[in-house]
Amino acid sequence: MTTVHVAASGPGAQFLAPNQIVPMLIGATVGEVERELVLQTLARCDGNRTRASRVLGLSVRTLRNKIKLYAASGIDVPAYQD
Repeated sequence: MTTVHVAASGPGAQFLAPNQIVPMLIGATVGEVERELVLQTLARCDGNRTRASRVLGLSVRTLRNKIKLYAASGIDVPAYQD
């Protein structure tokens, strides 16, 4: 399994252009890329599932189901930040 952490949130975070990201994704499965995108989006949205689902173009139910699968697999899912 390939883990790609594209951008960290917070002060001093550097964001990469798509042409810098794609080479890092080569060798990863679509499921791994999707999971990373979901987790990164949740982190950027401070764990707000409604906002993250809008950004990702998913229903809140679909996002919730993905989060359940990730959590059941032992993956840390960003929690909601007040």
